[in-house]
Amino acid sequence: MKIGVLALQGAVAEHVKLIEKAGAEGIAVKKTEQLSEIDGIIIPGGESTTIGKLMRTYGFMEELRNLSAQGKPVFGTCAGLIVIAKDIVGQPEAHLQLMNIKVARNAFGRQRESFETDLPIKGVAEDVRAVFIRAPLIEEVGPDVDVLATYRDQIVAARQGHLLAASFHPELTDDERMHAYFLEMVRETKQEGSPC
Repeated sequence: MKIGVLALQGAVAEHVKLIEKAGAEGIAVKKTEQLSEIDGIIIPGGESTTIGKLMRTYGFMEELRNLSAQGKPVFGTCAGLIVIAKDIVGQPEAHLQLMNIKVARNAFGRQRESFETDLPIKGVAEDVRAVFIRAPLIEEVGPDVDVLATYRDQIVAARQGHLLAASFHPELTDDERMHAYFLEMVRETKQEGSPC
């Protein structure tokens, strides 16, 4: 299995490392042509407005929507979660508008309010190390979205079919279990052989 990491901004090498630790090949995706080679993609953290602008500049918007329409799994972490959301609080237009969630940017405050905690994540483990850095929150989910984790009663991880989102940075730890969960999603999709 080949898993892409959108390499426009963010902790790309760290994601690639954990993809490989979880047992797949990680590829830094810098050009749209590379999307045809991969079985799923991770959109990493960074700054969502900047990532959105770069995606538009380099032609990734339509291509990533097509990839998702083919049923290939997409995993958005931190800013990546914002990029795949249908709605962003206080923003008239969202980016890829793939996942039926409404998100609030920087919901946990500024950089100095960053923190780490162990979270129980449905289908993954009871003690997943989660690093929150200027993290967004999922404020609302559609009826087709499964909440995987909450922190202080607020949603921080969710899944909708072949789409996965996390408010935190799983790549900034040595724990590959979130990536292994995503690889399992990719495996399921490949076996079905048809769009979700």
